[in-house]
Amino acid sequence: MMMSRRPINPSRRVADGRAASLDASIRSKTRSSPYLTIGLVIVGAFLLIGYFYRDTGTFGSIKGISRVEGDFSCAVEVQKTIPFLKKAYGDSMHKVLHVGPDTCSVVARLLEEEDTQAWGIEPYDIEDAGHFCKKLVHKGIVRVADIKFPLPYRAKSFSLVIVSDALDYLSPRYLNRTLPELARVSSDGLVVFTGYPRHHKAKVADKSRFGGLAKLRSSTWWVRFFVQTSLEENEVAIKKFELAALKKSYVPSCQIFHLRSYH
Repeated sequence: MMMSRRPINPSRRVADGRAASLDASIRSKTRSSPYLTIGLVIVGAFLLIGYFYRDTGTFGSIKGISRVEGDFSCAVEVQKTIPFLKKAYGDSMHKVLHVGPDTCSVVARLLEEEDTQAWGIEPYDIEDAGHFCKKLVHKGIVRVADIKFPLPYRAKSFSLVIVSDALDYLSPRYLNRTLPELARVSSDGLVVFTGYPRHHKAKVADKSRFGGLAKLRSSTWWVRFFVQTSLEENEVAIKKFELAALKKSYVPSCQIFHLRSYH
């Protein structure tokens, strides 16, 4: 006697199919997990290498060098304007001295430019500077010097001198000494980057590092001071710089003054 087959429950077939599919998926993930682990280990190794060598790399590691506190830095602004400065000064960009906090970052950026030699003066302590900055000091490319006193260079030692941030911390008494010194060691021009008065709050954080608050002055004050120290604005360089900046829609975050050297 033949036994009749019991009808198969469709819902059970679907459930069994889902269970088999889930089981296969779990086995697949289990098999791929070793590859995932290896990948994570490799990524972690690269991150550790990047952490330990962040200060010992090439000149391209500029962002890791900058140490200015506050919301902005004219040293960073100098780096942004290098293409415009090259348009304005041409061959005068071959031998450049930068003066100011974070000069290591600026010098590193300048040295990336073809046919450009660069040196720097750091007016403040570099105890907390990274390995790369201390290497520049060891090589004599960057010096630590108090800019309130005569600079350790002969007259017209550099074609162009760029100063950023440092003048904001000097009283008129010392500016009367320092500004003529900067002009003395340049042959083709002096470029001054200073903060706007509206940046006063950002500079308050720098008091402990620089020994005093920044004295942020208006452009009118600076122009009047330049006249008092017999420094003339370089109209030709100003026009070339502004034209190059305009083509790139550049809006400066710092005041920028182009001055003639003493002749």
